[in-house]
Amino acid sequence: MAGVSLVEFVPLPADFYNRSPLEVAPALLGQYLVRAWRGRHWRARIVEAEAYLGENDPAAHAWRGPTPRNRVLFGPPGRAYVYFIYGLHYCLNVSAEPRGQAGCVLIRAAEAVGPEWRARLAAFPHPARHKLLSGPGRLARELHIGLGLNGCDLTRPGRLWLAAAPVPDDQREPVSIGPRTGIRRARDLPARFYLAHSPAISGASAPR
Repeated sequence: MAGVSLVEFVPLPADFYNRSPLEVAPALLGQYLVRAWRGRHWRARIVEAEAYLGENDPAAHAWRGPTPRNRVLFGPPGRAYVYFIYGLHYCLNVSAEPRGQAGCVLIRAAEAVGPEWRARLAAFPHPARHKLLSGPGRLARELHIGLGLNGCDLTRPGRLWLAAAPVPDDQREPVSIGPRTGIRRARDLPARFYLAHSPAISGASAPR
């Protein structure tokens, strides 16, 4: 496929996700989401993510235990958890914690990276081009992420994966922390992490 050297975009390993979502979420900032679609690899630099703490978090889908909908969260770390909300849009999460212990991170916003996006950005209203992938619903729509990717292994190249940014840890941007948005329960928990200088940061969203 054209547009990106896979050698440069090495997948983040399963061990990266095998810890608390409160650790995974800030660590994902600046990393790359890579989507294989129609013969190209579409890259997005993650700039905003929210942690959900499984059965200990009343705002999490796993709060009441395993269900057919959330079973991906109780599986191995580093899997895509995709759900459809309010009949409007899809949301992409990545599972965290060891197998059997639910936890996840919602990818809230990203920046389009690479020449693949040129035509799409040109078609987007100019004042808002930096918002193309801002908000979980818009991000999923633009990257063609739906229920067919639920359970996808994000730790290896395929239809969708998460790749390490080619930037040393000591050169990464500072991470800001705030309360989660668009939820009704546990809304004050400081579990939303973002790169404050990015213009792609999202606003409020529909309640989770």
